[in-house]
Amino acid sequence: MSRSTAEVKNWMTMFRWIVKVIRDDYGIDEAKLTRHAQLETELGLGLEQVEDVLRIIDESFGIRFPEGTLDEVLRLEELCMLASWLKGFYKQPDFISGGFAATCRAANPGMP
Repeated sequence: MSRSTAEVKNWMTMFRWIVKVIRDDYGIDEAKLTRHAQLETELGLGLEQVEDVLRIIDESFGIRFPEGTLDEVLRLEELCMLASWLKGFYKQPDFISGGFAATCRAANPGMP
């Protein structure tokens, strides 16, 4: 189910939007939802839950996370930066590999 994204205009509001999804859907204390928090080990999200978060972002923003995303993204900040880049709110993140960047562009042909 897609969620309202009307307030999301840049990477900072994207981060806040993702924090709210994780907090509200998985009951994780907002104090744990810091930039450097690792999605699985520090937040305690299971693989299926992280995949659900990706799906929610996909559907809400009309972007596609390609296969292999969870090999590139470990922390909350990385997820936010990648989603922001795919949506056109941020530059290409430094942490992603060149091959994965090409895969992202192929999955999202309308990227700026």
